[in-house]
Amino acid sequence: MKAVIQRVARASVKAGELEAAIGPGLMVLVGLEEGDTEATCEWAAAKIASLRVFEDAEGKMNLGLREIGGEILAISQFTLAGSIAKGRRPSFDRAMAPDDARILFRRFLELLKAQYPHVKSGFFQEHMEVALVNDGPVTFILER
Repeated sequence: MKAVIQRVARASVKAGELEAAIGPGLMVLVGLEEGDTEATCEWAAAKIASLRVFEDAEGKMNLGLREIGGEILAISQFTLAGSIAKGRRPSFDRAMAPDDARILFRRFLELLKAQYPHVKSGFFQEHMEVALVNDGPVTFILER
C-alpha cells in the first residue's frame, strides 16, 4: 500500500454528478498493491487517523484531526502502484487487480471510519477531478 497524505484547507473530488468535499483535514490518495491485506489496511487506517500534523498555538505539529475537528477525504488512486523506473511508460505490474482492490479499499474505508468517523471518499474506478488547497504545504508518503 502506498498513500499520499496531504494536510488541506479544503479538498473535493467530482465524478460526473457525484461529488464529495471536506474542509480542513487530510486528503489521502491510496494505491493498493499485490500482497496488501486487511492487516495492511488496519495499520494504515490507525496511522492516518492518529497523525499529529496540525499546528498548535506555538506552530508545532502537535494536533490531530480530533483536536482541530478535521475531516478525511480518501481517494483510491491506482497510479500510485505504478512504476516509472524503467522506460517511458508506467508499469502497473504491482497494482492489485480492480475487483480485489475495490473490496480492500471499501474495507480500508470502514477501518478508517472506525478510527475516525469524519471520512468521505472518492469514486472507485471513475475518472475524477480532484481539487485541493494544500495547507503548508504539508505532504507525507506512507508505504508498507
